[in-house]
Amino acid sequence: MTSLAHVSLRPNPYQDQPVEIVERKGIGHPDTICDAVADEFGRALCAYYQENFGLVLHHNVDKALLWGGTAEPAFGGGRLIAPIEIFVAGRASCDYKGIEVPIDELLESSCHNWLTSHFHALDPSRDVKLHSLIRPGSSDLVELYSRQHKSGVALANDTSCGVGYAPLSELERIVLHIEQTLNSAAVKHQHPEIGEDIKVMAIRQDRDIAITVACAFVDRYLTDADDYIEKKARVAELARQSASKVSDSTISIIVNAADDIDSKSLYMTVTGTSAESGDDGEVGRGNRANGLIAPYRPMNMEAAAGKNPVTHVGKLYNIVAQKIALGLVEELDQVTEACCYLVSQIGAPVKEPQIVDIQLKSTERHVSAALRASVDRIVREKLEDIDQIANDTIRGSVRVY
Repeated sequence: MTSLAHVSLRPNPYQDQPVEIVERKGIGHPDTICDAVADEFGRALCAYYQENFGLVLHHNVDKALLWGGTAEPAFGGGRLIAPIEIFVAGRASCDYKGIEVPIDELLESSCHNWLTSHFHALDPSRDVKLHSLIRPGSSDLVELYSRQHKSGVALANDTSCGVGYAPLSELERIVLHIEQTLNSAAVKHQHPEIGEDIKVMAIRQDRDIAITVACAFVDRYLTDADDYIEKKARVAELARQSASKVSDSTISIIVNAADDIDSKSLYMTVTGTSAESGDDGEVGRGNRANGLIAPYRPMNMEAAAGKNPVTHVGKLYNIVAQKIALGLVEELDQVTEACCYLVSQIGAPVKEPQIVDIQLKSTERHVSAALRASVDRIVREKLEDIDQIANDTIRGSVRVY
């Protein structure tokens, strides 16, 4: 980066705005499944490329579509009539120096492993049909990749932007905590009737918080409508207990608001996800890179999942922008909130964005020279860490959904 970041101050704290809306689509939501499958496949490609060729080759496998199946849930256990079908499309280096890359096998194994480790009532061998639609990348982008490998400098393979903010608001932390609690291994062990398709929508009006939880129940663990009602109440209580660990606010919680007990129209599934019958999915339609959908926050429409972690700024810049914003809040006592915007230019070094725009809420009334220098230092440090961020992403310690 050859110039200082642009730094400005925001007038009002985010938490002071009268209305806030936050959503999270849990790991079993069809959109999140698509994000996860694409990203796990990308990680598998990176690992194979590194192990066999000593470098990560060009790839972007960030297009996935889930076509929901057909199911007949029933108390005590129903059946899946037509499987969930997942189509993964993208570009990848299919061979290198005469060695063929087992693209389809890598997709199959990475998808199967993720589904097996994240679902307790779904059998990917039986319930999911996978379609591989991967083709080689365009010659210009492959050449760009080769150029950066020779120079040792990662070059942006797109002109794109990334955004990040910190810290998370109380409502954002509540939403994350509820979904992570309900989808935790401990809760699944104690309450196997709770499926993985859990969506949490929260609204704050001043200090009043209302939360709607959509929870796909697994039919084989339910005996009748009364049992369903009892276990639904248990989910509400688990959500309430989870929220209380984050906030002491008064919170109203409704689970499966569309249920009609009289007509026995209940949110039951065979597999624990609406992907079996009720919904379809697509990469990029769900959570942003920080795991949330927060329309009052800065966001962009980049689908980070499945993009390569070495040169694709659509992934890297969203991760780095979050780290910059968090670093500013954690390291600078006078900074209470931070937003970061990064823009790349295709072919330029990834570590040298076209612009870095920083917006702060600070106890200082003006952007002093000392504050500007501190911001610039943190921005430079985080941009220099991009190589490590790429490695962490390949290892799976950075999640973008």
